[in-house]
Amino acid sequence: MIPPSPLDDPQKAAHAWARYLRIMRWMMTVTVGLVIGSIILLYRSNGMVSIHFYIATALGIGFTMLLASALMGLAFLSSGTGHDESIVDPLEEDNPYK
Repeated sequence: MIPPSPLDDPQKAAHAWARYLRIMRWMMTVTVGLVIGSIILLYRSNGMVSIHFYIATALGIGFTMLLASALMGLAFLSSGTGHDESIVDPLEEDNPYK
């Protein structure tokens, strides 16, 4: 039988998702600052190369930062709520460290 996940409780799930959204808002602010800073740094070192260069740079940095923070936020959500411990490990008997 599969043990229940702590995220099955609506109050715990609401708290966990609120924390996740707070992390994502903070990371969006960091990402926007980083993109603006990198565009300014590139403009100072290279001048006006092409608008497409700056758009591609902004999109690349922004997408990479937001994807990484979304995936890490989900890992924190899963670990912080105890959802990771509510699995059935079929190889638990074979583990020599338990």
